[in-house]
Order: sequence, then C-alpha cells, then structure tokens
Amino acid sequence: MTPDRLSGILSALADPTRRAILARLSEGETSVTELAEPFNMSMPAVSKHLKVLEKAGLIARGREAQWRPCRLEAGPLREVSDWLEHYRRFWDQSLDRLEDYLQTLQKGDPNGTRN
Repeated sequence: MTPDRLSGILSALADPTRRAILARLSEGETSVTELAEPFNMSMPAVSKHLKVLEKAGLIARGREAQWRPCRLEAGPLREVSDWLEHYRRFWDQSLDRLEDYLQTLQKGDPNGTRN
C-alpha cells in the first residue's frame, strides 16, 4: 500500500461520523436516506462524508431506480490492519520484555537479570 493511499484511508477514518456510517454499513447495504437518519445534519453534509469514504475506497455506491444503496468495502480496512500489525508486534514484544523484567524483580533479583 502506498503511503498516500494509507493517508487517505486513515483520514477518512478520523471522523466519528464516518466511522459510525461504516459501522452501520457493516450490518448490510442501505440507502443514503437511511444512513442519514441518526445524524443531526443535512443530506448534503452526509453526502460529503460519503464522498470521502468512497474516495478512500471504504464504500461503494450504486443506483437501482430511485434507490441509491451504499455498501461497505472492507479491503482498505484490511490494509490498515496489516499496516498496524507491525506496531502490534512491537508492543507485544515490549510488554513481554516488561513482564519478564517484573517477574525477575518479584523473584528478588534487583538487577532484573535472569540466571
């Protein structure tokens, strides 16, 4: 994944309204009108959020007669997860080292070294 693509995805995810829209779409596709219902904002404002999500590749919008369904595109979320995996491993390893150190302290080794 290119850094610019990742930046676009993370930028889209930075807004709580957009995250709420994605959470709703994780339950299945729905219309723009239904997506807008829980938010105290105009339809043009909701449409702007949808455009950001669509540009980031997080949703797809269709057209079926008068119904304009939106659906979640989870692929970019997997890309973010894969990118974050490196940092999860870093923190897991750091916490494992801390746990080892604390265990050696509990065993009475003031230097924190194991025999």
